[in-house]
Amino acid sequence: MSATTTPSQESSKEERLRAFLERKATDGEMYFKSKFIADEVGLSPKEIGALMVKLKESAPGLEIEKWSYTSATTWRVEPA
Repeated sequence: MSATTTPSQESSKEERLRAFLERKATDGEMYFKSKFIADEVGLSPKEIGALMVKLKESAPGLEIEKWSYTSATTWRVEPA
């Protein structure tokens, strides 16, 4: 089994995270640390962090901001 991911796998992970964030942010802004949503999304905290940077530019329906750093990055997400 290879440790690398193909572009389609990466896209699938990004889509899964985007769908999760859109669903959770429907009622307004939300704050989270990657490690606390990792199991729910099925991704590692490291994968979530990398994808959040991508989604910041590619998810027009979401406003994503790196909010603070205390033992791990806290992200702020709200509908755009």
